Amino acid sequence: MTRHVVFGTGQIGRLVTEQLVSRGHDVIAVNRSGRGRIDGATVVGGDATDPAFTTGTTVGAEAVYFCLNAGHYDRWPQEFPPLQRAVLAGARAAGARLVVLDNLYAYGPVGGRDLVETLAAQPTSAKAATRAAMTTELLDAHRRGELPVAIGRASDYFGPGATHSALGDTVFGTALTGRTAQVMGDPDTLHSYSYTPDVAAGLVTLGTEAQAPGRIWHLPVAPAWTTRQIVDHVYGLAGHRPKMFAAGRSTLRAIGVVKPMMREYLHTLYQFTDRWVVDDSAFRSTFGEPATPLESALAITFRWYADQATARISA
Repeated sequence: MTRHVVFGTGQIGRLVTEQLVSRGHDVIAVNRSGRGRIDGATVVGGDATDPAFTTGTTVGAEAVYFCLNAGHYDRWPQEFPPLQRAVLAGARAAGARLVVLDNLYAYGPVGGRDLVETLAAQPTSAKAATRAAMTTELLDAHRRGELPVAIGRASDYFGPGATHSALGDTVFGTALTGRTAQVMGDPDTLHSYSYTPDVAAGLVTLGTEAQAPGRIWHLPVAPAWTTRQIVDHVYGLAGHRPKMFAAGRSTLRAIGVVKPMMREYLHTLYQFTDRWVVDDSAFRSTFGEPATPLESALAITFRWYADQATARISA
């Protein structure tokens, strides 16, 4: 049995913890409050920006997983780097491998090309520049021999429990009642969506396989459909005629007058207006782990939403 420490118990961190427990590892899961139960794991709370806390928490760890996010999306440049630096310090002190969950912001617009790990970072917003700089810090630490680092990148999430995402309540939730789905950008362009159990499984692989450290990996993702195809499929599972509203730049700005957070999504709108297809072939060829077929992943996610709705009615 080896010790693994997972920072973050949200929609990915919890799944990483559960998968590590299922493999028989000793797992510590870390969040801000210390609240929440994950069967088979020890949940602790603390300030993950404090290197003293992270160093104390990672003692004896073989691998450390960074699945945290900044508390305020509009303050990423200020809040996100201190989290990573403190967790990196804890992993380094423990002599552990650091596995980092990343997104695709750093690439910037790619002109419709497939996203591959060798694309240069071309960030076009403060949040994207923050992510790019954080990646550079990680890989520099690896190259200096401070600790082994593996970075796993995923696209927009969907999956059981991932309610606050591009395919969350505003697609699966609305499909149950036949209301209008709300998406962004051009729904008729191909867009890779990452299934959260596949993301978590990919991170566990990066934490346990010898070939993983020293680079960026695109985590397993199913072949892309258009957003319209996904909405149509989900509404078909619900037995409803698909209805959809796609918000563009003008709509997001208008909504942002009363909901300022909506303006924050303008900086990644290109991901939904342009073709956005993630190539995960390096991960598949190296580790032999394909993504869950999209039809199956959508069906499992829909069943979770349906079960939640039934439980609410029964309560």
